[in-house]
Amino acid sequence: MSATVHHLGREATPSLEPLMALVASDMNQVNSVILDRMQSEIPLIPELAGHLIAGGGKRMRPMLTLAAAKLIGYEGDRHFKLAAAVEFIHTATLLHDDVVDGSDLRRGKTTANLVFGNPATVLVGDFLFSRSFELMVEDGSLKVLKILSSASAIIAEGEVNQLTAQRKIDTSEDRYLDIIGSKTAALFAAASRISGVVAERGEETELALDSYGRNLGIAFQLVDDAIDYSSDSETMGKDAGDDFREGKVTLPVILAYARGSDEDRQFWKDAIIGHRVSNDDLAFATSLLKKTGAIDDTISRARHYGQRAIDALGAFPPGKAKAAMTEAVEFAISRAY
Repeated sequence: MSATVHHLGREATPSLEPLMALVASDMNQVNSVILDRMQSEIPLIPELAGHLIAGGGKRMRPMLTLAAAKLIGYEGDRHFKLAAAVEFIHTATLLHDDVVDGSDLRRGKTTANLVFGNPATVLVGDFLFSRSFELMVEDGSLKVLKILSSASAIIAEGEVNQLTAQRKIDTSEDRYLDIIGSKTAALFAAASRISGVVAERGEETELALDSYGRNLGIAFQLVDDAIDYSSDSETMGKDAGDDFREGKVTLPVILAYARGSDEDRQFWKDAIIGHRVSNDDLAFATSLLKKTGAIDDTISRARHYGQRAIDALGAFPPGKAKAAMTEAVEFAISRAY
């Protein structure tokens, strides 16, 4: 099989539409599993879970499971339940994150923790985690179970790592990359890889799919961290400047702090510990990020990881699946513009 290389960048605005169209009928199957397995005799559980699950979102992670299956020609149906398990893991982490962060908006809606309270939100997150493991066990593959359970543990480690790094301006770039590699990229990688497992395509294919998902996940998070300072709540589905007010030291901040004057660095120290959180402070922070090129360089880094994701598809044959997965990477980067 000959490798083909696609370089990131195109004239037309990239879209998720090709990926969504590719997996549309399969997503109907996955959505059916999601709706069925989020039910409970306790009415609060489906009500709270449905608040987030039915509240929009691109469902990028389960779409990657389905797209990877298309890419390698898998014609079975095991990946439907596994894609639902991936979405349950993701939804559970979002519910827990919003409690930890005290967020007000998620996907443009009031967060579940504000509507239903923190205790109920945490417990329903636990319920969804449990449902995801039920689906994994039903599949019967120990390798799938190992991949997804490991990803779940890594995500939790990443969230704790981020929590302990919060409000620490001296957080290193390496630690930041460890955090996003765990809390975001691990599930992208696992979601992509498991289709290779159920299709029994071998280790080389699995690792290529893992690389695609992992690098896409890192690129996706880098862009998210950049647009937290350069977008708005309507576009992002959450409040602009949340990371700034929560004292999260993301790559744009790390770069701006390293490149700033003594006065600028003092501002960042004050801001990250929570002493400069007004709208004017956010505007000033954004101006420093732009002045030092921190946002542009974060996007450049995202493009680097995006190209690595596309390169991971090089050995797969051309077709609708490969084109859609390539454009999904381009879409992830284009959100910054």
